[in-house]
Amino acid sequence: MPVHKLAPSLLCILSMLTPILTPASSYPQQRRCQLRQQMAACNNCNLTAVPAGLPGSIEELQLNYNLIRALQDNSLSYPSLSALSLACNHLQRIQSNTFQDSKLLVSLNLANNRLYIDHQETSRALRTLFKLRVLDLSENGLDEEMAATLLQNLTSLEYLNLSGNLVKRLDEASFAGLEQLKELDLQRNMIFEIEGAFDGTHKLQRLNLAFNYLPCLYDFHMTQLLTLNASHNFIEWFISRQELNDTFHLETLDLSHNKLLFFPFLPTHSRLRNLYLSHNSVRFYEHLAANATVENSSANVEFFNVKNYTGNVTIQLWDESVHGDVSSVEILDLGANQVEYFPEGFVQKMPSLYRFKMCKNCLKTLNLTSGEISSRLYELDVSDNQLSQMLADEGTVSALGNLTYLNLSHNALESVPSGLFSSLQALRSADLSYNSIDICPSGAVETSANTMSTCVDWKRVASLRQLYLNGCNLQRIPLSAFAGLLLTHLELSDNPRVVSQDSIRSLSPTLQHLGLGNALLQDFDFSHFRTLEYLNISGNSIASLPASLLNLGLKVLDVRDNRLSTIPTGHASTLALKLHTIFLNGNPFNCCQTDWFRTFETINVVGRSDIECKDLFQAMHRLERFNLSSCLSKDGESVLWYILLIVPICLFFLGILIITFLTFKPESVQKSIKKKCFKPTSY
Repeated sequence: MPVHKLAPSLLCILSMLTPILTPASSYPQQRRCQLRQQMAACNNCNLTAVPAGLPGSIEELQLNYNLIRALQDNSLSYPSLSALSLACNHLQRIQSNTFQDSKLLVSLNLANNRLYIDHQETSRALRTLFKLRVLDLSENGLDEEMAATLLQNLTSLEYLNLSGNLVKRLDEASFAGLEQLKELDLQRNMIFEIEGAFDGTHKLQRLNLAFNYLPCLYDFHMTQLLTLNASHNFIEWFISRQELNDTFHLETLDLSHNKLLFFPFLPTHSRLRNLYLSHNSVRFYEHLAANATVENSSANVEFFNVKNYTGNVTIQLWDESVHGDVSSVEILDLGANQVEYFPEGFVQKMPSLYRFKMCKNCLKTLNLTSGEISSRLYELDVSDNQLSQMLADEGTVSALGNLTYLNLSHNALESVPSGLFSSLQALRSADLSYNSIDICPSGAVETSANTMSTCVDWKRVASLRQLYLNGCNLQRIPLSAFAGLLLTHLELSDNPRVVSQDSIRSLSPTLQHLGLGNALLQDFDFSHFRTLEYLNISGNSIASLPASLLNLGLKVLDVRDNRLSTIPTGHASTLALKLHTIFLNGNPFNCCQTDWFRTFETINVVGRSDIECKDLFQAMHRLERFNLSSCLSKDGESVLWYILLIVPICLFFLGILIITFLTFKPESVQKSIKKKCFKPTSY
């Protein structure tokens, strides 16, 4: 080939190789950065050093996700720089004069690096940043001594992130001199002891100690703190300093996912609004003192060697002066504990209670009388308990006038106060699932709230939008059960043989979510429910997809565990244009009639790879992996059918040939048999 014909190809290849062959020092790295006003974004550019030649007026420089191992002296020659981010590099060392020309630096992000390798020199570099207010040192493999060294003389620091390191113990030297610190993140370390570490941080307002190994928090006296997150530790006791007369400014206390044995000993004077205590072992023990049958029982507990006390301290397990001020609490989450009952006046001490979550406990009685429940209560969740009794009086109506969300599911209720639900005029969502409660007939007469009823009635609750009655062993659904309601969500799953089209047809103008799973349905006309978006008809006996679904605007359809063998291609195409998600597992699909499956490739088929089908020999296959060529002909009919038809015909003709041969040539057959099978005998 002539040389002049090769030239264009060689030039093209050379132009592609030029960036690779050009030395790094001569390649203008700053061109890789994106400049926007006073900010330069050089993220994920495979840089090994700070790029030179950027505008001297930049105020923010982002160098995240690069390959920078060290910051050299004078490498940051940007005098206006106020924010620098070097997260997710391989940074091991920052030389002492790196920030000599960046005295205005206010925010520095060094997260996810290797600063533990040469933290001494990095510390000398950080000391020159006299205006630094925000510092992120998370995920750098630092222990407590390394962290204290890096933080020396950073007196202007206001926000500090040390999460994801190897800090085990905190003491007075850990944050010495950080008098301006307002927010500190220490989550996901290995902290098991705190000894006076925060005595000098008088402006600290937000402290995160989650996911550590703290066994207890005692002598809590940080009056200025607004938020304390100590969740996911091993805390058995939380004790604040009781003799302080100062008002604690603490608004949010998160002690969830610990090992609390008792309700926390809160400050005597506080502004606490949010108290999270879920997933502990909290219970009340006051009843043990009155139980004479329990040997050596007591209502007191003794604390030994508590800081600032010379001897042991004895206190009552339930005493308002000990447990502190809860009058301002608006959210109380006691879910997943071991509470069997509330001490007398427990809820009364929280007149501002707005959300009360008591799911997954051991409550047997729920007292809704006006003197016990806050009139501001907006959400009440007592699901997954052992409730068999609910108490109410005539004052309950006014006391619960603000109640909007009520969850009583998974209990043992067989009766409720008569007329209770119809009196809750603000109720928007009610969950009575998995109780033995029926629906009152239309002619039922309401009686006093002091009496009990085995059925519920909500015909006057115009605000109700969501109603969950799963697994209530419903005996009947009156035709007027939902008359006058504007429900958007209705769950009737796990109620066999009681659901009829007429009983819920009045909801067709508003219903968006309908659950009819495990209701022994075989067919159902959904044509009237034009607003339906979510439909659950799983666990029934449906053999073919109802054609009435095709005109609906469904987004989610659950048809698991039915008797569907196929879905007509036309139906599948129509549904695929509307559906976002479909559940199909547990149906006996025919492996050779799966054109619909390819139609659903554009939507989310939950558990797509686990959907199974049966071939003609009842063998199970993964539908996604089944080879259609083994059972499909050009016309789409199974070859196996032809085999099953042809084999008997062939056997029939073979039998006729054998009979004919034996009939017309019997002598030759006998000779053949004698020749091959004759054997001499001894006789």
